[in-house]
Amino acid sequence: MAYEPVLTKHINEPNSYTLDFYMKNQRGYEGLRKALTVTPNDIIEQVKTSGLRGRGGAGFPTGLKWQFVLKDTPKARYICCNADESEPGTFKDHVLMERNPHLLIEGCAISCYAIGAKVAYIYIRGEFYHVQEILEAEIEKAYTAGYLGKNIFGSGFDCDVYIHRGAGAYEAGEETALIESLEGKRAQPRLKPPFPAVAGLYQCPTAVNNVETLCNVPLIVLNGAEWFAKLGPEKNGGPKLYCISGHVKKPGVYEASMHTTLRELIYDHAGGVLGDRPLKAIIPGGSSVPLLTPDQLDIPASFDGVQKAGSLLGSAGLIVLDDTVCMVWLAMNLLHFYRHESCGKCTPCREGCDWLYKILQRLERGEGRSKDLDLLFGVSNNIVGKTLCAFGDAAATPVLSTMKLFRAEYEAHVREGRCTLPAAWRAKQPLFAGAH
Repeated sequence: MAYEPVLTKHINEPNSYTLDFYMKNQRGYEGLRKALTVTPNDIIEQVKTSGLRGRGGAGFPTGLKWQFVLKDTPKARYICCNADESEPGTFKDHVLMERNPHLLIEGCAISCYAIGAKVAYIYIRGEFYHVQEILEAEIEKAYTAGYLGKNIFGSGFDCDVYIHRGAGAYEAGEETALIESLEGKRAQPRLKPPFPAVAGLYQCPTAVNNVETLCNVPLIVLNGAEWFAKLGPEKNGGPKLYCISGHVKKPGVYEASMHTTLRELIYDHAGGVLGDRPLKAIIPGGSSVPLLTPDQLDIPASFDGVQKAGSLLGSAGLIVLDDTVCMVWLAMNLLHFYRHESCGKCTPCREGCDWLYKILQRLERGEGRSKDLDLLFGVSNNIVGKTLCAFGDAAATPVLSTMKLFRAEYEAHVREGRCTLPAAWRAKQPLFAGAH
């Protein structure tokens, strides 16, 4: 049976971002109205039963995260929407905010009700200024229509939604760094515990959820947990947005069930490899996860399926690499990004990213030494697992993954003093550009 999109069904239609369109075509705010007729705990249980997992990278069960939010406290509680979306190869959240903003706004309101919060902050990436303008205008319309503000639907529930614009820091995608930035400080991770569920924004209980995660909440309330769960494999239910970029004919955002295989995403949805060249590898979940090879294309593009294959679905940013890509150059390209984006709080990450980048540069210049390969491995392993957040692991992954799968290319750089692949890759077309 063919999959019918639900998150992105209307995004290409004129005025899909407006409140009028949302009300006429997407049962606008019926989910919120329905949620307010049951208890907050009922909503949490419904989301738990649905199996909704966080769409920001970790895949943690959303209902469980909400359940952990401290209830027995006089402090305020908060929902923080992570709309920073800085992962290379990932561009799904800004599409939802730009084309279907009221689904997110409604998701924020229902989520606030579920955890006992009255305020939600949408922390948006600084470069998404045009998206911010759309969101702010539509939030104002939601207030005017009575879907936000005081005593919503006469239920006694109050909810305010605010936009906070970040300053373009990749690290702000980490939930405690995001909270620090919201408080007006540098976007650097906190030592945990305490976790945000106990002491988050302003040291109050907080749930941090991704844009796509919150957009699924109204769908669950409207259609039921069982409906949502049946859209995908066990523990991987619901609709999923995939960002496909790199060497494909039709880069873009595609919605599918997590029953879908990587092969179907690349060849059926994205039209196959650019120029019909052979596929060399894919990065299945944004730049921070291990590579997969062509013999692994028939696995389900689900959290559990990709993890079983040795990688992570992460943000579902599939970066497709054809046979012209030099893996040493790929690692250097990514380390240039991670070196620049390290927040500098942890010494292994701050110093290690710089060392890795310089070694990879040396290899690319043809000045590599045999001991550089062991040095790359040693530096990477002195970063992994030794930082406050997952940034260090993410930064070391391109090196460790490419060396594991394509070590011969590193050895050739040392032996020949140059890349031995065809010169076509030197054109350096932008691998991580999406369909914006």
